[in-house]
Amino acid sequence: MDLLDESIVPEHARDVKQTAREFAEEHIRPQAEEYYESGEYPWDILEAGMDAGLVAQDISEEYGGKGYDLLQILAINEELYRVDAGIALTLMLASFGCEIVEDYGSQEQKEKYLRPVAENEQISGLAVSEPQTGSDMAGMTTTAEKTDDGWVLNGEKYWVGNAVEADWLTVYAKTGDTDDRYSNYTMFIVETDTEGYEAEHIPEKMGMRASKQGHIVFDDCVVPEENVIGTPGGGFYMLADFFNHGRVVVGGHGIGLAAHAIEETWEFVHEREGFGRNISDFQSTQHILADMRMEFEAARSLNWRAAEKVANGENAGFWAASAKTKSTETAMMCAERGMQLHGGRSVLNEYPISRVYRDVRIPVIYEGANEIQRNLIYRQSN
Repeated sequence: MDLLDESIVPEHARDVKQTAREFAEEHIRPQAEEYYESGEYPWDILEAGMDAGLVAQDISEEYGGKGYDLLQILAINEELYRVDAGIALTLMLASFGCEIVEDYGSQEQKEKYLRPVAENEQISGLAVSEPQTGSDMAGMTTTAEKTDDGWVLNGEKYWVGNAVEADWLTVYAKTGDTDDRYSNYTMFIVETDTEGYEAEHIPEKMGMRASKQGHIVFDDCVVPEENVIGTPGGGFYMLADFFNHGRVVVGGHGIGLAAHAIEETWEFVHEREGFGRNISDFQSTQHILADMRMEFEAARSLNWRAAEKVANGENAGFWAASAKTKSTETAMMCAERGMQLHGGRSVLNEYPISRVYRDVRIPVIYEGANEIQRNLIYRQSN
């Protein structure tokens, strides 16, 4: 059963999809359980992913990348998340925020910051969420005040991938206080060795433990004027566009996790016996597996259709929110039903379904909680 078959994948994305599949089997699967238990940052797998051309290659060829488009990145994510979500997230976050710099940054910023990431000499990150504010992008309180030396940042950021590990971050901060709350924010490039930048890892998570997130405190952190991305006050709108692409990719996270849950459950029920029969012979078991498969296929079809729509700029907000919501909630459903069919063994760490069950809770929240996505779906359905 090849749930992630290439028939739905555009031809130009099939080679990198196969590369990602082979890489996941060779480098991620053998170490997935070990990294989940230790919660350590998988530097060795990240470096192998760089060597395989799977990290930061959505950066254009002009700045040292391969210029992978949205559909190629989606193809990579399906395959990596099918094997282990935490390690996959680490590989994806190594260039997080670079798309904003490439789309809105100056030529000097692109050359200085994108090229080292594309050439795998540095890693980046994106700092938006705060300890008391998650999905409300117009409610963030970290400030950036204009001075003769540039801009001075004060405040906190939370859930920042690579907050400790990154060489630089794109940071979203409040720079105005007008009645138009959406025009009060600006994006900055902040080098992590800047004075006034302090970061530490947040407490251990229940899922995706091989991906490290951090808590940042900005204490009079001075950022030069040349590190403002685009126009001051344009940060909210930059993020809105960026998240449309990101939500399609997060849909791929859900698809990969759902495939993992189905595969683990299918193998388990066809090997286990109960009441003198193979569990797969029970009609109730077959119906659950049928439901899992139908929901998976529906979600995957929606996700790939959404990828085309977003790539072409066709009502991108609606399609991105729909794909992200459907795919991540399908992953939750498949993991929950898979746990049920595993019975008591589902709670044992030795069974991968228990890891999938913990991991699926996370994508329904990041890149905008699904409750927010439903707001967007409704408003953009006209």
